[in-house]
Amino acid sequence: MIKNEKETAGQNLPYIAGITLIATLGGLLFGYDTAVISGAERSVQLYLVDSLGLSTWVHGATISSALIGCIIGGAISGAIASGIGRKKALIIAALLFFISALGSGYPEFLFFNVGEPTMGLLYMFNFYRIIGGIGVGLASAVVPVYIGEISPANMRGRLVSLNQFAIIFGMLVVYFVNWGIASGQPVEWINEVGWRRMFISEAIPAGLFGFLLFFVPETPRYLSMVDKDQEALKILTKVNGPESARKILADIKNTVEHHSGKLFSYGKVVIVIGILLSVFQQFVGINVALYYAPRIFESMGAGKDASLLQTVVMGIVNVIFTVVAIMTVDRWGRKPLLMVGSIGMAFGMFAIAGLSYFEIIGIGTLVFIIIYTASFMMSWGPIAWVLISEIFPNKIRGKAVAVAVAAQWAANFFISATYPSMMEFSGAFTYGFYGVMSVLSFLFVWKMIPETKGRSLEDMEELWRKKANLTPGEPSVATERTRA
Repeated sequence: MIKNEKETAGQNLPYIAGITLIATLGGLLFGYDTAVISGAERSVQLYLVDSLGLSTWVHGATISSALIGCIIGGAISGAIASGIGRKKALIIAALLFFISALGSGYPEFLFFNVGEPTMGLLYMFNFYRIIGGIGVGLASAVVPVYIGEISPANMRGRLVSLNQFAIIFGMLVVYFVNWGIASGQPVEWINEVGWRRMFISEAIPAGLFGFLLFFVPETPRYLSMVDKDQEALKILTKVNGPESARKILADIKNTVEHHSGKLFSYGKVVIVIGILLSVFQQFVGINVALYYAPRIFESMGAGKDASLLQTVVMGIVNVIFTVVAIMTVDRWGRKPLLMVGSIGMAFGMFAIAGLSYFEIIGIGTLVFIIIYTASFMMSWGPIAWVLISEIFPNKIRGKAVAVAVAAQWAANFFISATYPSMMEFSGAFTYGFYGVMSVLSFLFVWKMIPETKGRSLEDMEELWRKKANLTPGEPSVATERTRA
């Protein structure tokens, strides 16, 4: 208890909690926008794909089209967050969420007639989904960075993990919303009206997020990088107390001043690790389970309402196991949780592959899906974001996170868009592939990921400095080239 009191001495915990909760609304919208398609997926297929006689590939691409925006949003997040700040980047994301919610629910606005599907309407629907995807890409990159940069080191893992909790909670909320909209309604009504209300419902949390962002500060690390040291010190003092604030600011200034900010200033290994961390988080197949959950459950024999209800059950399990990660990440460390999660995911996916191969349909499939998703939510779901927010040195964090997040969304799009055609080929092969990726993710963490538990963001710079054979205070190769 004494140790905990020492760790939190001078820290303004209510202020930290308030800022974090507002920031994590971006994570909630990330989850909401990602999962809202699960309830509307079948209706969108009937209205905009089947009615036009288009292929399964077009269906998969349409359902996953938001991920194109996510790739764009992730790729430009570094430039936006470094150019105008973390806070303003999140305000832009909130605006994009709001526009996408209204446009996806009513893509006919101004240019098309309701009930008359055309290729132009299909393009417009995808355009609005891509707009929302850009918002997701921005939020997915900037929210963890924002929380990580404003949090004290002793609680950074838990606070950044709250973003994953918000993502999963957003998914759970929209599962309830989708179920509530569809429950007791005839299929015809859902296919004409219900799916639209599912999309439009996102405008409420998007508007709230945008409004509340005007009451949070910019991060001190960004302010320091743009030479606003007094503002940075003021925020650090409010968060950490005056004594710690001065030391933290000195450490920040030291890391900012010594490097040019070139992407490979600290070598290629840290960038490769960030990319692989992102790619493995998606190649294990989690978003297949999230996007196509109702259809998977329907294939097990559940009706439409029952399949949506089962997604609610899955969402509750996801929330519970995300809480497990939040409670243990700063105690057990990042690596142990990731490795245990990889083992659980591999077990769940290989079991589902076996059941699919022998065409065994029943409660067992639901059980193994829950084992798989629970394993992901207690490990790779939150912990990958924690590592992405803290593993990169201060000066290159914006650019490096942008690269890692863009890679993550590209991997997400590939996995999600190929799922329908892979399932047409072989369900056993599809789930077996995700199981193999889970095994490879275990080996990757074991061999390449450094433990970051309890280390400050400035400590991580020193770690990569040593790996790149740079002595303290020595400029990086990129810096020398810039000076030359």
